[in-house]
Amino acid sequence: MTSSATVVDGERETPGTGAALRVVVVNGSPSRQSKTMGLVDVVLATLRTMLPVKASQVDVYRLGPGFTGAAERDEVTPEVEDMLRLVENADLLIAATPVYRGSYPGMFKHFFDLVDQYALANKLVLLAATGGGDHHALVLEHALRPLFSFFQALTVPVAIFASAGDFDGVALLNPRVHGRIEMALADVVDLLKARATGARTADA
Repeated sequence: MTSSATVVDGERETPGTGAALRVVVVNGSPSRQSKTMGLVDVVLATLRTMLPVKASQVDVYRLGPGFTGAAERDEVTPEVEDMLRLVENADLLIAATPVYRGSYPGMFKHFFDLVDQYALANKLVLLAATGGGDHHALVLEHALRPLFSFFQALTVPVAIFASAGDFDGVALLNPRVHGRIEMALADVVDLLKARATGARTADA
């Protein structure tokens, strides 16, 4: 099976850490070209202006029968296991999904059903979603944030939503959404700096 993780950036050195920030996008869209990934493209492009990153992408709809046919973690294929471990070892997880009937699609949820219960504890998670109208933005607080609260992950306070009218095709145009992306990523950088400072204090 072809790997469903795409490396977006090569690894570069991050000042003060010695390694690039490992960013993994879990993409819940069934479309190869989608507004969801158009939104994520802007998020990653903005993040690259702030930090060096090594970015990868997991497309849940292209993980194949080794994923869809697995009810338990020990039933997945080695390729799907690699994708699960990729997510579990990320420094920053971007959970990105379209909204259908008020929630995320089933395959997106199924992927996280297979993630280890404690692997995302205290992990930074940025929530991103797209939908037909602004009323779908409720998915961020009523579905996505509770999902990652179960995992005891640290969801970034500012979540990102874009509706169909914010795009030209899959290109994000709305400056308001661009501004929200910048706000969310400023929080990410601040949280990473706080963690780095805390680690240095603990080592002293």
